Amino acid sequence: MKLLYKYICASVLLLIVSTGHLFADPISEGQQAYLQGNYEEAIRLVSPLAEKGDILAQFNLGVMYANEKSEIHDNKEASKWFLLAAEQGDTDAQVWLGESYIGGRGVTWDVQKAVDWYRLAGEQGHIVAQVRLGLMYDEGQGVTQDHQEALKWYQLAAKQNQVDAQYRLGSMYDEGQGTSQDHQEAIKWYRSAADLGYVSAQFKLAVMYDRGENITQDHQEALKYYYLAAVQGHTNAQASLGVMYGQGQGAPKNNIRAYMWLDLAASNGSGLAEHGRDLLAKKMTSLEVKESKELVQTCKDSGYKDCK
Repeated sequence: MKLLYKYICASVLLLIVSTGHLFADPISEGQQAYLQGNYEEAIRLVSPLAEKGDILAQFNLGVMYANEKSEIHDNKEASKWFLLAAEQGDTDAQVWLGESYIGGRGVTWDVQKAVDWYRLAGEQGHIVAQVRLGLMYDEGQGVTQDHQEALKWYQLAAKQNQVDAQYRLGSMYDEGQGTSQDHQEAIKWYRSAADLGYVSAQFKLAVMYDRGENITQDHQEALKYYYLAAVQGHTNAQASLGVMYGQGQGAPKNNIRAYMWLDLAASNGSGLAEHGRDLLAKKMTSLEVKESKELVQTCKDSGYKDCK
């Protein structure tokens, strides 16, 4: 759901540059009025075109009415305009309408209608619809659980570099859900998501390399992916880095770095990391602990951008 809302919130800002309308037309002027909080003017400018069947105007009106923070918020009115745009083949409107039906916002709750609209959009390549369908069939959200159907939609989204779909596809191959178990295919999709910055995939790969699970054990690769996840704030990755530096796995033994990563993990709520840090401190000099703490502060102050 968060993925979909994140996409939707960006839609308004993308409309101006994603269509053939010029900046001087009523839709562009309406968008500007809407963004400035002049909702009545926005509706006045856009409504005439929407009523004449302009698909972009219809979608814009739907977005305007759907915004819960605006003074003109009206789910029923939003659904009306999304339906008109969706029936003309607008995939963004189809996704919005699917979400309206699955949430019962402005329309009567109807999971099957939601699936139908998602499917129309997904078959036209809409990545959000593809992921939504994958999740629904994967987890049995309002539909009969069907891993083969989930796999199909994840594959379509994954090929468009949607990282959540890539990670979930890797998990399905890993566990043999909806397909024959294939660890190499799983690793391929985990790696693809990890290299695109998906933190769960980075941590998953790190653990696999660290333990030699269905892959040749490689502590240097484990260290690499733990680090990528750790600088995104992944607590267990931070703790694992501390352990690796403390044991000299994947890199020369370094108690200062080990303390730093364990302390970062501890500050993020890891009790095990806190215990490990305190034990390690007993083997370090006061100057070493001081240096570690300075590195911790530098790392935090930089938002994990300067964590040596």
